[in-house]
Amino acid sequence: MTQTFGQSLGWGRNPLLLVIDVTRAFTEPDRPLGSDATPVVTAANKLIEAARAGKLPVMFTRVAYENPDLSDAGLWSKKIGSLGDLVDGGDGVEMDKRLDVRDTDPVLTKKYASCFFGTDLGSRLTSSGIDTLVICGLSTSGCIRATAVDAIQLGFRPIVVEDAVGDRWQDAHDQSLADLGAKYADLEATETVIQKLRGWNAG
Repeated sequence: MTQTFGQSLGWGRNPLLLVIDVTRAFTEPDRPLGSDATPVVTAANKLIEAARAGKLPVMFTRVAYENPDLSDAGLWSKKIGSLGDLVDGGDGVEMDKRLDVRDTDPVLTKKYASCFFGTDLGSRLTSSGIDTLVICGLSTSGCIRATAVDAIQLGFRPIVVEDAVGDRWQDAHDQSLADLGAKYADLEATETVIQKLRGWNAG
């Protein structure tokens, strides 16, 4: 009998490592939207190093709003509140200082949870022949989940690195991973993914 949930998607031919919203607004626990994301930053750096060793593309994302009154955040600002730390020009939208991001790395700016919503991410991936997204970063129940759901709907294989994502609420993190693994994405461990990334273009 075929299992109903949790089938494996597997990897395609051309993966990209997508590092989602590892910015100071979310990684510094004294900020309104923040929490201690040290384990996520550490795991993300290992994945970044492996992707570069395997000559695979890496992309970073951030949430940033142009208007100080958050009018470009729509209803999301009313629902969440505390989005003032995400106004462009402030230090909340800066990448975490511990993150191994280079000046030449592409950074996608978004305004909502999914990295696809209101951005050109889909066309960027398609034009580059990318068919697999290896996803890490923050937060599991928000931007990670939304991006993975959109990815599979748009025909990209989402691989969520389960110990390289995090959330300010542990129960939301756990439930989101369970739901993603059942219906929307493959879940893999950092060490397993590192080996795949490192050896992708070996030889």
